[in-house]
Parts: sequence; C-alpha cells; structure tokens
Amino acid sequence: MTDTLVLTTLPDDVTLRLLHRDDGPALAAAYARNREHLEPWEPARPAAFYEADYQSQRIPVQLLEHLNGRSVPFVLERDGEIVGRVNLSDVVRGAFCSAHLGYWVDVRLAGRGIMSAAVEAAAVHARDELGLHRIQAATLLDNTASQRVLERTGFERIGTAPKYLQIAGQWQDHVLFQRILHD
Repeated sequence: MTDTLVLTTLPDDVTLRLLHRDDGPALAAAYARNREHLEPWEPARPAAFYEADYQSQRIPVQLLEHLNGRSVPFVLERDGEIVGRVNLSDVVRGAFCSAHLGYWVDVRLAGRGIMSAAVEAAAVHARDELGLHRIQAATLLDNTASQRVLERTGFERIGTAPKYLQIAGQWQDHVLFQRILHD
C-alpha cells in the first residue's frame, strides 16, 4: 500500500493525499468553515467535532484503520488548506472485496469537477492498490449534486434503502450506488 497518493491533475490546483498525523487543526478549520454546508448531508455532530483537539484525537484511529487495511482516509488540499475529504471505509476482503465511499468538498469549490476527479482517483486506488472489486456509495434522495458525481465516475444506481443512515438527526432514505472495479 502506498503511503501517499498525490494527484496534481485535479482542477484548481487541488491535491488528493492521505491524511497526515498533524492535520487536526486544518481539518477542524475545514469542517468549521463548511459546517452549514455539510449539516444537511452528515450525521449530527457535537460542537467539539469542529475543534482542533477533537480532530487531532481522531486522526490516530483513522491512521490505524488505514494501517490495518480497513480504510483509506484521504484529504483534499489546496495551498496548505484542507478543502475536502474522500474516504474509503469498511474495507471487506474475501468474497465481498468491497468498500464504502464517502466524500465532501469545500462549498467554495463545489461544482468545479474537483470531486469527480477525486472520486475517480480514489476508485483507481481502490482497484490498483487495494485490489478491491467494488465500491459502494449512498446519497440522500435529494442530493442530486452528489449523485451526479457518482454517475460521472461510473457508479450505477442499485436501489433505494429506506431509513438507511441517521443524517441531520433523522433516519433518512438513501439512493445506493456501486461501481464494479474489475470486469
């Protein structure tokens, strides 16, 4: 497994790289800056989630999960500032050989193709570095921007899951997508 994945081809000089141990303050700043933008699409967060200490304490756990082959925690970075996340989580080997995909981009950069490029890079990484067969993602029914990212990057709708995840404090229905990485 590579220690770093950096792409210079993302729009607007954004790079995709692995989370670093010292990213806590920058990650907290990114979440705080995008709090209002992200709240409708994410689980309810405690106030501490938006603080550097909280994020710094979570990073060693995320890096251990990566070291153990269960996840890949990426960040999007531009000019030293974290401007988004892409995560491959719940990596399962064996007959399933799959992972879940989650992502977000800074509201200031939305709609510029950055996330489509980042999701594509994560899918290539999942196939070539992790040897996965598929990736699954889920969006709220009305999150058409996220659905467009998935469709542009080769994901297909596979169904709807009622009350799938607790988002913004409520159990909400989601559209499920998958991308088969190997034919």
